[in-house]
Amino acid sequence: MSLISCKSDDDNSGNSNCENQAIISAFQYSNATSDIFSLDSIEIAGDCVIATISASGCDGESWDFRLVDSDAIMESFPPQRNLRLILSNNEACLAFLSREFSFDITNLQVEGNTVILNIDNTNESLSYTY
Repeated sequence: MSLISCKSDDDNSGNSNCENQAIISAFQYSNATSDIFSLDSIEIAGDCVIATISASGCDGESWDFRLVDSDAIMESFPPQRNLRLILSNNEACLAFLSREFSFDITNLQVEGNTVILNIDNTNESLSYTY
């Protein structure tokens, strides 16, 4: 008798619904400049970080919003990673808009099953358990 099994992601709606991928880059983390935005909310849902931001613009469709990891893991318990949110906004309208972005964070997993994600320039730390 043979038994074949496969893993189903039905109970984890995370990364299949993420629009973008978290970027691991010490260079971008240290050197990228960001346009002004307000972080309205940030949370983890499955394997996604979901961030809602507000900024000036026309419709927000051309915004380039990135979640960038410093490529360094702090050896604590649980381990920690530092991240930055970076907005490139070339829209020259006076409206103030909100938009939601999601990022697949499976590439930020470390040994163990939890990592703390510290979001620079905010008071936010997210506990990511996988």
